[in-house]
Amino acid sequence: MSRSDKRWWGFIGATLLAASVVLYALEYLAFGDAHQLFLYLVSNIAFLPLEVLIVGVIIERLISRRETRSLQQKLNMVVGAFFSELGTPLLGELLPAMRAASEITTRLALDPRWNRREFAEAKAYARALECEVDLEHVDLDLLRAHLSEERQFMLRLLENPNLLEHDRFTDMLWAIFHLQEELEARSSLRDLPPADRAHIAGDMRRAYTQMAAEWLAYAEHLKTNYPYLYSLVLRIHPFQDAPSPVVTG
Repeated sequence: MSRSDKRWWGFIGATLLAASVVLYALEYLAFGDAHQLFLYLVSNIAFLPLEVLIVGVIIERLISRRETRSLQQKLNMVVGAFFSELGTPLLGELLPAMRAASEITTRLALDPRWNRREFAEAKAYARALECEVDLEHVDLDLLRAHLSEERQFMLRLLENPNLLEHDRFTDMLWAIFHLQEELEARSSLRDLPPADRAHIAGDMRRAYTQMAAEWLAYAEHLKTNYPYLYSLVLRIHPFQDAPSPVVTG
């Protein structure tokens, strides 16, 4: 707290205290009953801890919980925009480069019957994924162009103050930014030395695992709160043989 803020709060405190003294003095001058005035004073002081409990703890917690819920809703809208615009297509684009693609598809394929335990297991698997990345199965030039086109979109997401409350999602965006910058920094992505390809593969794996985990968390949110949106995610997610938005049964 700055010195000017301390002076301001000191002034407010002194003013309120002086106002209380003046009001009690006026009451005594008007009614002349010091005994009754003292009883009121003690009674008010005795009620003060209960008032602090009601106003400062219970009501404040209820308001904070409501604000947190509102903030979470806004944040999930930002997360949904990311996966609709970039995240879900990128998960499918990079999947063939993962050596464990078949296992990833099996472990992350959403099921309408999944509950909290299945989602938790899938997220833990995604975050701990350490599979090798084969760059021969991804067009690095096309990936660089795709990420460069979406750079401004990701920058706008980072400008959203709600993301300050979501460290994992922010870390995921930074991982994707880093991958984009690594690809953009090279004049050519062909005939790279093995050590450099291994470096890019590591950056790609980091971005992919974080993105997969956040996608699962978002899908779980939709299943709980917006079943109709979850229905679309079930049909178009990349961890299935033939994603399609068309309802077939």
